[in-house]
Amino acid sequence: MASALFPADNRTANAWPHVLTAMATPFDSSGAIYEEGVSRLVEHLLANGSDGLVVSGTTGESPTLSHAEKVRMFGLVRECVAGRGPVIAGSGDNETATSIELSKDAQKAGVDALLLVTPYYNRPSQEGLYRHFRAVAEAVSLPIMVYNVPPRTGVNLEAATVLRLARDVPNVVCVKEASSNLLQATDIITSAPKGFALYSGEDGLVLPLLSIGAAGVVSVSAHLVGRDMKAMHLAYFRGDHVEAARLHNRMHPIVRACFQPTTPSPAPVKAGLNLLGVNVGGLRLPLVEATDTERDVMRVALHSVGLL
Repeated sequence: MASALFPADNRTANAWPHVLTAMATPFDSSGAIYEEGVSRLVEHLLANGSDGLVVSGTTGESPTLSHAEKVRMFGLVRECVAGRGPVIAGSGDNETATSIELSKDAQKAGVDALLLVTPYYNRPSQEGLYRHFRAVAEAVSLPIMVYNVPPRTGVNLEAATVLRLARDVPNVVCVKEASSNLLQATDIITSAPKGFALYSGEDGLVLPLLSIGAAGVVSVSAHLVGRDMKAMHLAYFRGDHVEAARLHNRMHPIVRACFQPTTPSPAPVKAGLNLLGVNVGGLRLPLVEATDTERDVMRVALHSVGLL
């Protein structure tokens, strides 16, 4: 499945885009999508290490966006990116029919690929997960990244199911793995067919996952330290593992600040962007903005890497 995201030839780990940023959704003071802010955030991300953007994922507060808002975001980001990198649309839902409908609309909006999260809350079996992803994939012609994030969805997409999809469904071409399970990630990487890739879904585990064959990351902290995230990938793939480790350690305070135990993402990263003057506004309920204490944690982290 050739696309701007996934080249038809030479699919080695180093040939894939490395840093895909799970883009926040800017809101204005009324809580509506702030379109000028979207444009500014796209420019910020592309100028600071992002190879491509994921729109309306977890960091984009997808559960609070309507179908129409998601489609508008897909088209708006695609217009702003203007071919400078792949745009991946978060079109997964916990109902298969709804996922198919949004995926078709995302394809019409001209995105390069789809991100499909495991259906949340209803906790389907592995057979149910397989049939869900296959049904969505067969309804579109775009490359698909399946997204495994058990802490948020309540279900783990097991390695055997990922591998079954990789073998049976031509346009399921990679997985965003956010299970914190290195053994599961290794099972996928070592047994996947040629041309299938694994991306880290956890900023703190990017370097360990690169060391076992991952292609890159779908990142939150790249909003703030995207240049370091990209430099770490480049250092790793050119064989400078000491430099890659140095950059991993340098980013550690930002990663910690982005994922504070007292508040869910994307509250901290939005606080960080606002501190840097990249105005993304607040959050939609039921999420709330970072507290003064949580914002101070982010401020200290930004100071530690020289961004403030």
